[in-house]
Amino acid sequence: RLRLHDGKLIKDRRFHLRTYPNCFVAKELTDWLIDHKEAPDRETGIRLMQKLMDHYIIHHVCDEHSDYKDAKLLYRFRKDDGTFPLSKDVKVFMRGQSLYEKLVSVEESILKVREENSVKYQRTFLGCEMVDWLIQEGEVENRQEAVELGRALLEHGIIQHVSNRHHFFDSDILYHFWINFRRRRRLTELLNENSSRALSESPDSPFCLRKLNPDPGNTSFLSVQTNKEIKIVSAVRRSSITSLSGNSNPYFSAAPTLVFPPVAECNPKSVLKRPVTNEELLSPGAPYVKKTLTIVGDAVGWGFVVRGGRPCHIQAVDPGGPAAAAGMKVCQFVFSVNGVYVLHLDYQTISSLIMTGPRTLVMEVMEAIE
Repeated sequence: RLRLHDGKLIKDRRFHLRTYPNCFVAKELTDWLIDHKEAPDRETGIRLMQKLMDHYIIHHVCDEHSDYKDAKLLYRFRKDDGTFPLSKDVKVFMRGQSLYEKLVSVEESILKVREENSVKYQRTFLGCEMVDWLIQEGEVENRQEAVELGRALLEHGIIQHVSNRHHFFDSDILYHFWINFRRRRRLTELLNENSSRALSESPDSPFCLRKLNPDPGNTSFLSVQTNKEIKIVSAVRRSSITSLSGNSNPYFSAAPTLVFPPVAECNPKSVLKRPVTNEELLSPGAPYVKKTLTIVGDAVGWGFVVRGGRPCHIQAVDPGGPAAAAGMKVCQFVFSVNGVYVLHLDYQTISSLIMTGPRTLVMEVMEAIE
């Protein structure tokens, strides 16, 4: 959107004696996408813009067309006409992005590379440093407001404690930005369900699979098991979302050949150390923190397994999948799925909610505070 404004593709345009502010011509935008290598051809460009329409990012200026047409029709970004739906999740995300951009653009930023327990972390800051900075920059009125903002950012997966052991506190505990807002993302990632291998292999990309070694031809990937030694499962890709519905193989499938080799069974038993009840989760002062995770499914699903019931828990997480990138971890309890309260449901019902819902999955989970 900002690049289109800079390139003067978005501007006030007159049509049938009426002026439409801040809009673009669909055909011109398709040309721009191809010229700037954001789309290889017109068909891909149209599909990309349709994705933006489906997610309420852009719309026809008179809302007369629900489809994106490669024609001399006027469309507009909803952010430019005030119709973009600002949910609580979107507001927190945008606030986090704004703070991040402000922090990385100043000299002597509090964001630094720091080491804890012999591990180096990027984009780190101390909780008390962040509180001081927020007050100094006028982002909040007092320390209490700063802590509340920090907690909202943590619960939405934007920041986190470097070893994920603490909520946000006004102290010398070390945190980092979990999301790298500066990573260059390409529009074609929106169409990743068709070609996950064409996506970025950047460490910040939520779409890359982590190979055991860089040798070409090696198609083995790691299976996560927190309560056992790590197994190696021979497979070429993670399984589809059908793995959520109860298959013994949580998130790996055989190669797409006529003969399917046997697969290894992972995490046959619950990863929970002991059963936990809903009453225990929801009781005042319970040692659990609620987090909101936004998971964009890739070509082979979301990369996690849910098990149990009343409450359900996360049984396994693919280390290279979208769920892991969003901050999901084993032993978290599923509180809601796409706004639906699910603590009282079993895993089959929750799996059905996930599989019949949109590709972008918004989940609230409850995690034990160690």
